[in-house]
Amino acid sequence: MVDYAKESLEIHKKFKGKIHIELNDKLESLDKLKLYYTPGVAAVSLEISKHPAKLPDYTWVNNTVAVISDGSAVLGLGNIGPEAAMPVMEGKCLLFKYFADINAVPIVLDVHSADEIIAAVKSIAISFGGINLEDIAAPICFEVEQRLAKELPIPVFHDDQHGTAIVTLAGLINSMKITKKSLSQCSIVIVGAGAAGVAIAKLVKTYEPKATITVVDSKGIVALDRKDLNDSKKSLLSITKTQTGGSLTDALKDSDIFIGVSNPNLLTEQMIKSMHKDPIIFAMANPDPEIRPDLALKAGAAIVATGRSDYPNQVNNALVFPGIFRGALDHKVRQITGDHKIKVAQAIADLVDNPSADNIVPSLGDQRLVSVIAEVIV
Repeated sequence: MVDYAKESLEIHKKFKGKIHIELNDKLESLDKLKLYYTPGVAAVSLEISKHPAKLPDYTWVNNTVAVISDGSAVLGLGNIGPEAAMPVMEGKCLLFKYFADINAVPIVLDVHSADEIIAAVKSIAISFGGINLEDIAAPICFEVEQRLAKELPIPVFHDDQHGTAIVTLAGLINSMKITKKSLSQCSIVIVGAGAAGVAIAKLVKTYEPKATITVVDSKGIVALDRKDLNDSKKSLLSITKTQTGGSLTDALKDSDIFIGVSNPNLLTEQMIKSMHKDPIIFAMANPDPEIRPDLALKAGAAIVATGRSDYPNQVNNALVFPGIFRGALDHKVRQITGDHKIKVAQAIADLVDNPSADNIVPSLGDQRLVSVIAEVIV
């Protein structure tokens, strides 16, 4: 069995990270260097000073994204700080380059309030063609993204929210085909009311307004009678219309779909058995899911998905963000809209020619993904 922890430490130390900068052209002579730097570069700077909108025409801004985090909500590791977030940000940059040939720069911020993060991002945004926010804790992440998207002239995308929501919706679309169910008639339980959970609830409700959605956080069902809800959780009440609280066990009784973006091992076989026949289980906590797929299948699940690559049905936001930004950069799209997100989810679902219980979303290696997604970001 592969010891991923040991081997990952070794390979990261060997290469001292996983990304670096390369030159676009060969500097085979001093004359070439004079074109790219002094004295030639002065002409380029003067042209941009006269026409600032030409910055992408003459610099890497046209194909470069900043991947920005404060390290407050990293993967399944939580608030581990900006230093420890850097390997994950580098990993995101690796995926940008590998899948979409986009230059991506990892930036970690040692500030943690919404105002501080927004100010820091705005001060450097001119150097980039897009901003990918990553691993910023809720509820601050909502304000950060909303304000930056409104105030910056380049696309801003919080992948933990929308990338996860889009690929989840894609998986649900194909799950409906397999189980012969309809989202309009399904009872959906979302566990986790942070960035991903809130975004999933809102996108699914936008796609299918008749869907019945219940959201559960660490204290139980997010309901009207709760007095401890922050603003982002209160915003869910208009979607869920849940009147009274209760436990996860209560929420899952006679439900059809479980979507977990929370903590490992919180879903039991008995809970699954209390759901309607052929339940759909998306256990997406990373690195360890809310329930092991074998246990979920044993309990009667018709379809099981996780965020991991070593199980079937990897519902992971890495399927989404390279194509989103490829399309935004190529088509000069300033904002990623709700309509974009639904079109991307449908496009991802459509890439699976014959959906089956073990094949509800394309694999990360599907070379059609980036181009198909980019086509709808217009």
